[in-house]
Formats: sequence, C-alpha cells, structure tokens
Amino acid sequence: MPVAAPLRILLTGFEPFERDSVNPSWEVAHALEGWSCEGATVHAVQLPCVFGRAIERLDEALLQWQPQLVLALGLAGGRSEVSLERVAINVDDARITDNAGQNPVDTLVVPDAPAAYFSTLPIKAIVRDLRAAGLPGVVSNTAGTFVCNHIFYALMHRLASQPALSQTRGGFIHLPYLPEQAARTPGAPSMALVNQIEALQVVIRTALVVRQDVRETAGQLH
Repeated sequence: MPVAAPLRILLTGFEPFERDSVNPSWEVAHALEGWSCEGATVHAVQLPCVFGRAIERLDEALLQWQPQLVLALGLAGGRSEVSLERVAINVDDARITDNAGQNPVDTLVVPDAPAAYFSTLPIKAIVRDLRAAGLPGVVSNTAGTFVCNHIFYALMHRLASQPALSQTRGGFIHLPYLPEQAARTPGAPSMALVNQIEALQVVIRTALVVRQDVRETAGQLH
C-alpha cells in the first residue's frame, strides 16, 4: 500500500528593514521550523525585503517544498493585533525604499494580471480561534503597498495560475512589533515573541482543519 506524501507548510518571514535589526515575521517563522501540526510540518524561509527578489525566493521555496499551505508573514508596526489580510492588490507604491534602495511608484506586481486576489485562508475562523485563545486577532482589509503586499499578491497569483499549486491554500498575516522594537516609540503597541509564536500555532491549526470559513461580521466603516 503506497505511503501518503507528507503534508508541508511553507512559512515565510522577512529580513529586518529600515531602522530595525530584527523582524518578528522571521523570528516567528524560524522558531516554528520543523513544528508539526495535524500531520503537516512547517518549513521556514526568510525572504529579502526587496521588490522582485522576494518573489524569486518565494518561487524557489514553492518549487522546493510544494506545500499544501503557505502562510506569508510580515511586520506592521503600529498595529496591536495579529492581522489576517483579506485582499492583495496588484500595485507596488513604496513610501520608503526597500533594502536594495528601490522605491517603485504605481507599478504592477504582475503585468496583465487581475487587480486583486482574496486570501484563501479561513481568516474569520482564525480570528475567532485567536480570540478564544486569549490572543488579539483581526481581519484586515489592506496589506499596504510595500513588499508585504508585493509578496502576498505574487503568492496568490501563483496559487491561482499554476496547476501544481491549484490545491494549495495561502494568505498573508501581519504581526505587531516586538517589545524591543516598540520601546523606541513611546506608546507603540507590541506583542511578546512567545505570544506571536503561540498565535501562529493557532493560525496554522485552524487553517489546516477549517475548510469553509465562518460567516460573521468583520466589516469596517473606514
């Protein structure tokens, strides 16, 4: 009797950027390397905070691991909750330069591709389970227009257009500052690394178990 192929989860995080020497997205991804849940194992990959090169590294990881679930992580300094991003848009519009000094303005992430893609994660069920675990979570309707959205859009385009990835689900999650980062800005919200790791364990478990998202409000006025 043939043995079923192992289930693989690709977890990506970014290198530090701008003034920071640490990026919680990579710290969390790295901490979960090799962690197993519901028969699936996490494989962590660090992405450069560079337009274009981040996608190249993502493509390499997708080819290497051929995952059934992809969770891309990024930093959203100033946010106080784990943010499950709903939609990726096909535009790069950088307020600051990336780590290679690039500053694209009103540029398509993927030419001749749709304007946007929705996450295929059960984002509302994940927020529900985060809150049930005593962890702050929220559905977010914008991933910005920097390298986070850049990789989110590229990921969803690949999942939608490549037959080998047609059964793979994926999405993007923004994480708050770590306390040492927030200390530079009085009043800035933060979350301890141990809590961020715990939050991603909840995210992964729910993403693996829940196939149909719950239907409950997460709308916003602004």
